[in-house]
Parts: sequence; structure tokens; C-alpha cells
Amino acid sequence: QVQLVESGGGLVQAGGSLRLSCAASGRTFSSYAMGWFRQAPGKEREFVAAITSSGSSTDYSDSVKGRFTISRDNAKNTVYLQMNKLKPEDTAVYYCAGRGDGGYIYRTARRYDSWGQGTQVTVSS
Repeated sequence: QVQLVESGGGLVQAGGSLRLSCAASGRTFSSYAMGWFRQAPGKEREFVAAITSSGSSTDYSDSVKGRFTISRDNAKNTVYLQMNKLKPEDTAVYYCAGRGDGGYIYRTARRYDSWGQGTQVTVSS
């Protein structure tokens, strides 16, 4: 497993942007597929985006497609989530997650074996 630490959350007005970062420890980050999930109060954790270990493939939920971009820098052991045109319904705690079998990406949380502590994103209307 890798240890994951998210940063970059905060308060932003609707229509604004934020970039989340997830820093990983360990030498195996480049072999991990990575995902971002979010959880709003009273709701289940939901898939946001994912990227393969090489960065060659990505996937997005319909609710963020066209507004969010996932990327990674394996030299820096970091995965990013660029969030544009934010909406109040994007308000949630955002978690990054890692999966050791890096060639495949999944939308299901239980497929990921490493998780960060989460970072709060609040979008005001």
C-alpha cells in the first residue's frame, strides 16, 4: 500500500476553481491506478474520476465530466484533480484512493486499497 495525503480543499464561490493534490509515499506510486471520490453529508461516497498508472486512460463520472480533470506526475508521486466551474452540489469531502493493479481503473470504492484522510471542498452559491 501507499500512504496518501490530500490537500488543496477550501471554500470557493460557484463558478470558481480549485486544484486538489494527493501526495503519495512509497516507491510503488507509479504502478498504482488512482481515483478521486467524494462524500457529501448524509450521502454515500461516490466516484469522481480515475487514472491508470501510466496516465494513458482516465474516467469521469457524468456529473463532473467536462469540468474536472484528473492528472498525475509520477516523478512527484502526486495525483491532481483540477476542478473548474464548481457548483454547490460539488460540496463534499474529497478522498484520493490508490489501487495496486495500475492498469485498470474502477468506479467502485472497494476496488481501491489505499485511502487518504480527505479534504473538504465547499462551494457557496
